[in-house]
Amino acid sequence: MQTVLIFHNLLRWAVLLFGLLTFFRAISGVISKRTFTGGDSSSNFWFMLSCDIQLLLGLILYFNGQWFERLKNFHETMKNTDYRFFSFEHGVMMIIAWILVHVGRVSVKKASTASSKHKRALLFFGLAIILILASIPWPFRDTVMRPWYRWFN
Repeated sequence: MQTVLIFHNLLRWAVLLFGLLTFFRAISGVISKRTFTGGDSSSNFWFMLSCDIQLLLGLILYFNGQWFERLKNFHETMKNTDYRFFSFEHGVMMIIAWILVHVGRVSVKKASTASSKHKRALLFFGLAIILILASIPWPFRDTVMRPWYRWFN
């Protein structure tokens, strides 16, 4: 499981890179009123794919680790900030972000104009990246902190 955890930690950077790239391309498209290009489509595809792989790794960790087991004692888990975050909050918020990415990808593909494609991308991928950033156990978070790179600590 340690190897899966290391990959899950590393893939966070790909998710963030593609998510921010997609978000900034959407902002650029809305502001400059440019056409929706293959690069825009490609960036949101890679964002979606990295989220899919990250979700798979996260589910493997969740169901093969201690976090799912902790939900059996729900009231005690909810009282502990660390347990609550990893047993409940992190997963729920990341799944909502994953849904937003998928709905956003479909919505962007179905939009008829470049303007509406960029606006939809900005909305869905922007909300997803906000949830993702809020759900990562950053090293500067008080009670749920985890290292920047798993194998260094």
